[in-house]
Order: sequence, then C-alpha cells, then structure tokens
Amino acid sequence: MIEIGIIGGTGYTAGELIRLITYHPKANIKTILSKSSFGELVHTTHKDLFGEIGNIRFSSELEEKVDVIFLCLGHGNSKKELKKIPNDIKVIDLSQDFRIISEFNKRNFIYGLPELQKELIKKSKSIANPGCFATAILLSILPLARNQLIQKSIHISAITGSTGSGRTYSDTNHFSWRNNNVSTYKIFNHQHIHEIVKVISELQNKFSEKIYFVPYRGNFSRGIITTMYTYTNLSLEENKEMYQEYYLDHPFVYISDFNIDIKQVVNTNKCFLYLIKERNQLIVVSVLDNLLKGASGQAVQNMNLMFNINEDCGLNLKSIRF
Repeated sequence: MIEIGIIGGTGYTAGELIRLITYHPKANIKTILSKSSFGELVHTTHKDLFGEIGNIRFSSELEEKVDVIFLCLGHGNSKKELKKIPNDIKVIDLSQDFRIISEFNKRNFIYGLPELQKELIKKSKSIANPGCFATAILLSILPLARNQLIQKSIHISAITGSTGSGRTYSDTNHFSWRNNNVSTYKIFNHQHIHEIVKVISELQNKFSEKIYFVPYRGNFSRGIITTMYTYTNLSLEENKEMYQEYYLDHPFVYISDFNIDIKQVVNTNKCFLYLIKERNQLIVVSVLDNLLKGASGQAVQNMNLMFNINEDCGLNLKSIRF
C-alpha cells in the first residue's frame, strides 16, 4: 500500500483527493493535516464523506511515516511546509508555487502533465501539479506545439465553475452574486498563462506568438470549457489524425466527433476535445472537471505514475449527467 499524507485538508481539492484515495485499491491515507481544523472530524468539513471514511480527524502534524505527501495549500504556502519534509518522501504540490520555478530546497519539481512528459513523472520525486485552466488549454494545444505547427497568435476563451475559486469567501464566489451571472476576470493576465507559455516554448523552440486568454466565471459549481483557435494550413482531417495519434497512449484524453459539454466530464478524470476548422482557423474545444483532471484527479494520476502502477488506477469514474 502507498501510504499517503495530505497537508491542507479542508479545501475543495483536498476533499476530492480524500474521496479518490479512500477508494484507491493501492493507497491508504495515514494523515490529513489542517492546523485550522485540528481535532475535528474530517466529514464535518467534507460532508459528502460522511459514512465513507469513518471517524478520521484532522491532525496538526505529520506524525506517521508516509510514502508521498500531497500539498493542498494556498498559493505561496507550500514552500513553508516543504522545508519540514524529508527529501526521501515524494511530494505532489497542487499549488502554483513550483510550476515555473522548479527548484527548491534540493528538490527539482517536474511539471505534472502526464500527456506532456509521462516518463519524467515516473522517475521524479517531486511533482508540480498543473493549473486547471492550464491543463484544459494545454491539452488542446500540445499536438500542435509538438509538431512545430503554431505559426500565429493563439486565442482562448474559457469558463470555469465556482469551485475554482476555492472555499474562501469572496464576493465573486458567493451564491447570490454568482447565480444567474457570468463575468470576465484577469483578461490577458491570468496566472496560468505563464505555465502555458513555458510548456509551449519548450516544445516549439521558436515560439514567440502572443496568447490572448479571456477567462470567465461561470454560474455553475464545477467544470471548465475552453475554446482555442489559431491559424492552420492543415485540413480538419489532418489535424484530427495528428491529435488522435498524439493521445493514443493517454487514457484520459478523447477526441470527439460531436460537440461536447461540461456534464460529460464532471466527476471524471477525462478531458474531451472537439476539433473544428473554419476558414484557416483550427478551433479546439476542451472540457474537463476543474477539481479532478484539473486538480486532484490529475494528482492521483501522477501518483500512480510515480509508483509504477496503472495510470488509471482508482480513476475509473463515470460522469454525473443529471
């Protein structure tokens, strides 16, 4: 059994991580740390876990030996905890702390997008889990970048559910504000652009085009849909063939011949892609669950790779359609 420690156990991503590992056939949770909720029953915070995990309580310290630690902390806080973790323990960080600057405290973090660098993840002891928007967008772009085919600017619009804002209260994730409402934010300046540019530049060395990204807050709880378009001189069939070939050995990415929607992927670790061509523009629509393939599900996928077990172990989940 892979023995698990979770630091920062009260957020949405931590809740989904606990749920996934509870039913993972080869992993076991040893400790869930939360300094703010120390001593409380975990299911009093994550009410969907009542009746699922018994009477596990939040700890204040990592008291037991574990094989891997998931850091589910707010951005900027992982570095503080990492200083306390022995270098022989594997770490998967779900914040943005190590996605760009990968070296810290004798650790070299690998960007944990399995569809990008699965073999490197298998050999790594430290993983920087990608951002949810970055995952959805990069999966719609990787085949183009790998084949040196991004020739002009990339335009992206994307809408995310309210769980992407976390549990901390703010005006823009309050029900009364979010319900029956849609708004843009961080236009052209969203923090995930940096990791997207970093990945594309590493794949396509001469990439110097602009990325224009417009994110939206949606009036639903979970899921992301992105629409990316950029110039192509290939036919739609040639693009589809390229995408199918690229994702052939990746169990969670599917190319659809029909239009897609968020409900198809909520509660799964899947990402669906739908390709269209209009004039000389390739349009790629992607959908995923921001809390699973965009966060905790992808973290478990990375754990599976790091411990050399089946990539989809514990992640065979069906969508909640209704």
